[in-house]
Amino acid sequence: MISDYPIKSPRKLIEVALPLDAINAACAYEKMPGIGAHPRGIHLWWARRPLAAARAVLFAQLVNDPGYQQGGGFRYGRNKKDAAIERKRLFKIIEELVLWKNTTNEDVLERARVEIRRSWREVCELNKEHPQAAELFNPEKMPAFHDPFAGGGAIPLEAQRLGLEAYASDLNPVAVLINKAMIEIPPKFAGRPPVGPEIENKQSKSLELSKIWPGATGLAEDVRRYGSWMRDEAQKRIGHLYPPVEITEEMVSVRPDLKPLIGHKVNVIAWIWARTVKSSNPAFSHVDVPLASTFVLANKLGKEAYVHPIVDGDKYRFIVKTGNPPPEAIAGTSAGKRKAFRCLMSDTPMEYDYIRSEGKAGRMGQKLMAIVAEKSGGRIYLTPTDDAEQIARTVSVTWKPDMILPDNTRDFKTPNYGLTNYGDLFTPRQLVALTTFSELVVEVRESIRRAAIISGMEDDGKGLDIGGVGANAYAEAVSVYLAFAVDRCADFSNSVTRWVPGNQKVMNLFGKQAIPMTWDYPAAAILADTVGGFAPASVYIADCIKKLSPVAAGFASQADAQTQIISNLKMISTDPPYYDNIGYADLSDFFYVWLRRTLRTVFPKVLATIAVPKKEELIATPYRHPSKENAEEFCLDGMTQVVHKLAEQSHPEGPVTIYYAFKQSETSSKDGTSSPGWVTFLSAVLSAGFAIVGTWPLRSEQEFRMIGMGANALASSIVLVCRKRSADAPSVSRREFIRELNGVLPEALDEMTKGSGEERSPVAPVDLSQAIIGPGMAVFSKYSAVLEADGTPMSVRTALQLINRFLAEDDFDPDTQFCLHWFEQYGWNENLFGEADVLARSKSTSVDAMKEAGVLQSGSGKVCLLKWAEYPTDWDPCTDKRMPVWEALHQLIRALKQGGESASGALLAALGGKAEAVRQLAYRLYTLCERLGQAEDARAYNELITSWTGIEAVANSIPKPSDPQLSLFDN
Repeated sequence: MISDYPIKSPRKLIEVALPLDAINAACAYEKMPGIGAHPRGIHLWWARRPLAAARAVLFAQLVNDPGYQQGGGFRYGRNKKDAAIERKRLFKIIEELVLWKNTTNEDVLERARVEIRRSWREVCELNKEHPQAAELFNPEKMPAFHDPFAGGGAIPLEAQRLGLEAYASDLNPVAVLINKAMIEIPPKFAGRPPVGPEIENKQSKSLELSKIWPGATGLAEDVRRYGSWMRDEAQKRIGHLYPPVEITEEMVSVRPDLKPLIGHKVNVIAWIWARTVKSSNPAFSHVDVPLASTFVLANKLGKEAYVHPIVDGDKYRFIVKTGNPPPEAIAGTSAGKRKAFRCLMSDTPMEYDYIRSEGKAGRMGQKLMAIVAEKSGGRIYLTPTDDAEQIARTVSVTWKPDMILPDNTRDFKTPNYGLTNYGDLFTPRQLVALTTFSELVVEVRESIRRAAIISGMEDDGKGLDIGGVGANAYAEAVSVYLAFAVDRCADFSNSVTRWVPGNQKVMNLFGKQAIPMTWDYPAAAILADTVGGFAPASVYIADCIKKLSPVAAGFASQADAQTQIISNLKMISTDPPYYDNIGYADLSDFFYVWLRRTLRTVFPKVLATIAVPKKEELIATPYRHPSKENAEEFCLDGMTQVVHKLAEQSHPEGPVTIYYAFKQSETSSKDGTSSPGWVTFLSAVLSAGFAIVGTWPLRSEQEFRMIGMGANALASSIVLVCRKRSADAPSVSRREFIRELNGVLPEALDEMTKGSGEERSPVAPVDLSQAIIGPGMAVFSKYSAVLEADGTPMSVRTALQLINRFLAEDDFDPDTQFCLHWFEQYGWNENLFGEADVLARSKSTSVDAMKEAGVLQSGSGKVCLLKWAEYPTDWDPCTDKRMPVWEALHQLIRALKQGGESASGALLAALGGKAEAVRQLAYRLYTLCERLGQAEDARAYNELITSWTGIEAVANSIPKPSDPQLSLFDN
């Protein structure tokens, strides 16, 4: 129990300023494909935070801001200028810290750890007289860290990387195992050499000779070595199910280029199948016709290949051709969205309702369309053989998952077509292969244990579940990662994968946060050394393990965030579930069925339940509740209880940071950022007794992610910085609240849009509506209540609307005000002169005057605004007698588009006092275009603001007319 003795808690850097541009750029880079091994590759999880974001937020949450006051003066000198210089130095550390290349750079990481420890010692010094100083403020021991919604483990991993003892908990057992693999297992066996028999590999050999196995590299090497052994052993047991294919004369008859390979056997990397149903045409109702979304196999220039169906009476077969695919090959047997597919035999349309009924009746099958093989590192596409199809059809299955898929039609589409069980998602050959590898995970454990004993590890018989660090625990540790390799293969070896003709490879099931229905799919060769193979999976996981940071102890456990007590006296940063956007528990059952088979004896408590717990999962999923309203109430009540726990238990010295991920609809809602999910979340935070002291928007998602294509995807994250609200906080009236907002928000908006000297860059328009919430909610949340005129407490939704309304206020010249209102109603479209005349008069201007100013065109009784591309290129601000801010803005955009920052900078230099108004108008128009759904226009305004620093630098470099140098050349 913490006493009532006051705690001296300096403001943290995250409560004052952050180098957002550097953090967002690092997040975007980290999300890009092709950056190499990443800790996220150890096991798939949905919507992880980028490591760069977690690392930056934690650092800024733990480090004291240089401007905190101490003894009447500032920590650094006695003025804000000195603090700003020191803040700039800390920003430099963050900018280096977030770079992907520095993820395991110990020099950079140690500089960050030094700052964290220094800040902690300062806090301890400030509180050395506290009655509980020995318990709360030990300068030799930092507080531990806890994330109660640990999920994919990004935040606990980065806390550990920064030197904190890390605790991760989650209700979901799959998440618990991921966190054990990320933060708990590696420190137990850090610095140990591998124990497995060496396999040919130059890197491992050089490390072996030098006897240096830093961090988790020895553990990673054993995952690679025993993964290789498992693949070789699986080859002996099921290799007959994955035979090479012989190039036959029949194949050559349609592909003459294969003639030199007749009689040669080539290794198969995938078989391309199409689902089938009985034809809906009565004349062909006995024929299983293919449902193929496309027949294209490869569309890379010069390497095109496609499937060509040949119909002969009431039979058909497939051959593979090369060359540019014709339109009918591109379309496959698709018949458009409404008609779904067409019968290959009769061209009769088959609607989805018919296909669903066939699937539910158990009459959906599959037909082999093509074989993908590999020769000299390249892909070759072959006509399917009877033998290849026969092998797949005659596999005998001894075990398969029997868990029912959830009744969640939004995210799970296969039950509509009769695939209602997790086992139904796999073909018989895939089930046999995954079962074989699951059994090998259990078998290899004993081999690893014996090798560990021979290497000198203690044979104490203790497993990981009871804290063991000897031979038995090590064998279990390696087997955890090998079980994850089985899960990775399951993601690639199922019948809901996709073949991508562009990069010519198998794409995994979880390209997005759902289990969709696919009609044609690739069956990966799990024994091959290509994507989807077990050996590449284990090697990739081994490489990802090397990116971990076992510099401090880590602990992962299963706990309900609503009732856990792990947070007691710990620093907290967490990323809760996203309201109703992702069904984590439902999705993770896909992996749970395999993990339970491989690791149940290792973690009997974590894997005790038949399925992942769902009842307590804190998401507002309507299908689990009587109504949508009940789901929202459940989510709000549960999240309030969670956040109350955090407020009650967190270490009293520092703030708590909580992530919230916005969906696209939330960032463009009519009343600003006030969607049900956001309101529910903020209400929970405030009800729990927190005051919000900062909000930081992080653009942590790629703009063109697969789930974002036509979906309401997660668009960006906002980090809430929270401190406990004073127990004696007063209440205020609505009028007083608005008066205070009007005093706080203009200064905050000015600081956000201008930046603050060299300390922070301007907030981009795309983030402004979220960033302004911080100072607004700081006012709202510091009071126990804001009372409406009737004495009832103001709702969070109303407060958000009042805050967002501030961005919509106009304070421009009459011509610009006309343009704003006209644009909001009609955009760039024409409308009647009479309406324009009425609006112009109300704004104290006229249509003719604005036509002369050059912002609109008028004629034939119609009026429309000019687009930036229609503005004259010879415009000179110095000679323009009537220059609305609207005109100046769009001329700047034209100059930026056509001539870059140098051209727009020259114009900005000539604008004089209008520059600030132009910048504010760009923000205003971005917000308006976003709400109107005008993405292209919004992009233009956003580009201007994000380029503003460069434009301004050019403008400042241009000599002013009053400069003496300029006068020398006046004539």
